[in-house]
Amino acid sequence: MNQSDLKYRPTHEWIRLEGNEAVVGISEFAVKQLTDLVYIDLPAVGRQVKGGETFGEVESVKAVSDLYAPLSGEVIAVNDALVDDLALLSSDPFGKGWMIKIKVTDDSKLGELLHPQAYEAHCEAESH
Repeated sequence: MNQSDLKYRPTHEWIRLEGNEAVVGISEFAVKQLTDLVYIDLPAVGRQVKGGETFGEVESVKAVSDLYAPLSGEVIAVNDALVDDLALLSSDPFGKGWMIKIKVTDDSKLGELLHPQAYEAHCEAESH
């Protein structure tokens, strides 16, 4: 999976734009920080999400973390496989571990997202 086409929120969600649709997930860095995942709560198809606001949560044995939408839009698909197999987040966070797909209705938050190199630097700083 080519990760150079991804953009990131500082809160570790990634987004891959495909025309006016976007695939959203969380980064490998986030999965490693959370460690043992036990539960995920994702929105229903049809729900409107707003860039910068929560759309769900992921729970590990040590913390519950909110998931933030990178851009605004309507949820058009949810990765139901994650409910039964959270290991997909660890084994393939940028592929089979995707969380939601949204039809983008407002990309005004796009400029706030980090390119891969900037995100990598952000993770470096956060892990020290």
